[in-house]
Amino acid sequence: MEETSREAVATAVQRVAGMLQRSDQLDKVEQYRRREARKKASVEARLKAAIQSQLDGVRTGLTQLHSALLDVKDIQGSLADVSKDWRQSINTIENLKDVKDAVVQHSQLASAVENLKNIFSVPEIVADTQQLIEQGELLQAHRKLMELECSRDDLMYEQYRMDSKNTSDMNLISIYFEDVQGLSDELAKQLWMVLQRSMVTVRRDPTMLVSVVRIIEREVKIDRRMVDRKKQSGFIPPGRPKRWKDKMFEVLEGTVSTRIEGTQSVTREADKMWLVRLLEITRKYVLDDLMVVKNLMVQCFPQHYDTFNRFFGLYHNAVSSRVKELASEDLEANEIVSMLTWVLNTYKSAEMMGHPDLASECDINALEPLLPQDVVDDLLSKYVKTFTVRTSHTHRNTNFHTLYVGPLFGVPTFSNCKLAKKTCCSSSLSEVWIQTLSDCPYVQSNITGWLRKALETDKKDWQKDTEPEADQDGYYQTTLPAIVFQMFEQNLQVAAQIDGDFKEQVLKLCLKQMNSFLIRYREEAMTYKEEHLRDRQLPQCYVQYMIAIINNCQTFKESINSLKRKYSQSSEPTDSDAAIERTLNEVAKDGCQFLLDEVFLDLEHHLNELLTRKWLMGSHAVDTICVTVEDYFNDFNKIKKPFNQEMTSEALRRVVVEYIKAVMQKRITFKNADERREGADRMIKEADQFKFLFRKLAAGEDTDRLCGAIAAIAEVFKLTDPTLLFLEVTTLVSKYPDIREEHIQALLAVRGDASREMRQMIIGTLSENKVSYSAVTQPIFKDISVPTNTMTTMTSMATAKLLK
Repeated sequence: MEETSREAVATAVQRVAGMLQRSDQLDKVEQYRRREARKKASVEARLKAAIQSQLDGVRTGLTQLHSALLDVKDIQGSLADVSKDWRQSINTIENLKDVKDAVVQHSQLASAVENLKNIFSVPEIVADTQQLIEQGELLQAHRKLMELECSRDDLMYEQYRMDSKNTSDMNLISIYFEDVQGLSDELAKQLWMVLQRSMVTVRRDPTMLVSVVRIIEREVKIDRRMVDRKKQSGFIPPGRPKRWKDKMFEVLEGTVSTRIEGTQSVTREADKMWLVRLLEITRKYVLDDLMVVKNLMVQCFPQHYDTFNRFFGLYHNAVSSRVKELASEDLEANEIVSMLTWVLNTYKSAEMMGHPDLASECDINALEPLLPQDVVDDLLSKYVKTFTVRTSHTHRNTNFHTLYVGPLFGVPTFSNCKLAKKTCCSSSLSEVWIQTLSDCPYVQSNITGWLRKALETDKKDWQKDTEPEADQDGYYQTTLPAIVFQMFEQNLQVAAQIDGDFKEQVLKLCLKQMNSFLIRYREEAMTYKEEHLRDRQLPQCYVQYMIAIINNCQTFKESINSLKRKYSQSSEPTDSDAAIERTLNEVAKDGCQFLLDEVFLDLEHHLNELLTRKWLMGSHAVDTICVTVEDYFNDFNKIKKPFNQEMTSEALRRVVVEYIKAVMQKRITFKNADERREGADRMIKEADQFKFLFRKLAAGEDTDRLCGAIAAIAEVFKLTDPTLLFLEVTTLVSKYPDIREEHIQALLAVRGDASREMRQMIIGTLSENKVSYSAVTQPIFKDISVPTNTMTTMTSMATAKLLK
């Protein structure tokens, strides 16, 4: 408490010090005092109210505890009185034993007198009952049967009550009434027969079915009464409980199962489409029967039977069992699709269980799957393993391959195929399958084999003497992308009929196989180029078909994106997407490089003339280079974007690099200022020629920079004052920071007038102030090497630099 008081005083002092920091605040001391007094009074009032509330609660609790104690004492007194009365009544109960025995004896005699008439007429009633059963008068027969059973049961019950251990009298009664059990069994057979034919009976004579249900309901009540009496007395008549209601549902279940199992009329050997026919018959039977249940049979059963839902469940279970049996068989690929399409789509559709007339009576979403997921997965895996396609003979139409491509069970799309024209208009998928299987020859193979065959067909076209076909925009192309993706499209259409997840699985499989196929495609393109280099005259249309190969890469990209948009629910990129994109870019890049190699093979002789004495004397090498490049690029204009843009930029880069290589190879050394000026002017002019050409070809934003490298080197050669050479070289290095020391040495060697001291100073200064070129997007000098013979001339200078 003392510590708390001290803390309170310290806090108060701090607050007062905070309020009275200035002299003018002293006038408000009285105001502060009144405000704090009001706060104190408020806090004290709240504390008093809280304490008073707690005290009231305690007082109320004590009062309730006192009242509960008084109630407990009253209850104890009442229990004592009850116990006393119970002890006094025991003697009274024992004195009434004689009266109880007399009552039992009287009851037995009364029962005997009451059943005396029936006892003597048992043979007559049995005969009448048998005759009624044979005549189909089931209600009358059951009424007489109940009379007989009632007489037998009452006699046996009274005998049991009088002497439960007297088995001889019990056996005597049983023997006398032994025909009753036979009548019961005979009547039951008639009832089950009517139930087995309930679908027919309810249409012809619903009253017969109603009579059966009424008889069963009577037996249910008797069973219930006999079971209750057994709980009280321990006696139950022979044959009870009959449980005819349970037996009724067993019979109905068996009837439904038999009806479903009896739908198969043909086998695979007799009819290739046996499964399609079987499933269609099953669909029709189930739908028709459920309509009968809804419209007729529901009225014949009590409402609490929930008749429609019960039959709905019975049919579902029967169909599920039948489908599981079919799934366990060795199904073919087309049969797997038929099965899964029916199970996953047709079954719950408006054509069957989801029919509009049944929708108000049941919830199809509450049904268990017809096939367990593991069985569906096994079927899908089996289908994927046997994933096949059908390929008809190749047709030629204006130099364009049109293939009849489709899955083994797919709808044909080949417009020139007579069979396709006959079946594409068919509205029934099963009819298409029947006609396809019976009329069209086919070869089955897996996707990999089929893609390989498609590629082999495309490779044969590469050797032709005629140019490939062009699309509507004039771009060269082959039929390979159309063939491949038409095949994928057909199989995905079928997969979509089966299940959305399976469709995704098939799409992933297609894309996976596509990546392997593209790797093979790239290898074949390289082989095509190598074969061409052995004899550049063959094939005649090498350039055009290489352009088509490049364009196919863009077509493949567009087709893949189209397939994913159409058949995939996920927009997230996958590993296969990245691999395919990477492989396609590599194929296109290789194709562009092959075409440029072809160009530069033709330019090799003219490139070798650059920066030579012949060039200085007036060679037309650059004019020829520009004309040749432009001529090639008239064909290269048929390359699709973005590859044409990239190829043009690469062509410009390679021309500039080859030109600078000619400088670095020291093919000429200028002897005087006039040669340097003449050579520099020529280099600047030729740089402008390149710039004009590649601007015309739309090489991109780097045209000025790349061509400017030639002009910048020319400025080094053109400089007349050697003392300013360092500044000119520094300017060149600042523009092109990827230039190396050996390049500078080669330039100075070609110039021919740089003194030893000047060379040492330039190289040393550049070495000390080396500029990083990591940010340069397209380095020029990085891949240009300087021949060893050029370096030999600078050995003395390098040695002096190292010694220094």
